[in-house]
Amino acid sequence: MGSSLRDYGCAIVCGSLDEAVLLADEIAPEHLEIATENPRALLPKIRNAGAVFLGAWSPEPLGDYLAGPDHVLPTSGTARFFSPLSVESFLKTMSVIEYGRESLSGVAGEIIILAESERLTAHANSIKVRLES
Repeated sequence: MGSSLRDYGCAIVCGSLDEAVLLADEIAPEHLEIATENPRALLPKIRNAGAVFLGAWSPEPLGDYLAGPDHVLPTSGTARFFSPLSVESFLKTMSVIEYGRESLSGVAGEIIILAESERLTAHANSIKVRLES
């Protein structure tokens, strides 16, 4: 372990737990162990980690080998925008949108403004033409 820590590790000292949470969220680690007196108090503040281990009795190998969460976790900071692999990773979804004339009329102005600001005049016109008749 000494050579691994020496060659690949580092220690970062933070001035407070809030600062440590901000840093952890920026790093977005694959595994995050929170070994504080009250680790559950910090959990709601954590947004970016592949797996979070709460307390001194919840070491990372527990999650790897026994506790049950998926071991295919986002690495290299990708926990900022990816989640652990799950059944949902293999499901195909689609969006379904249905508005009536009255509902579309209520938001038409905003859609037209956005479409025209992007110079997508056909998008804007597709709204206008529907509401002309």
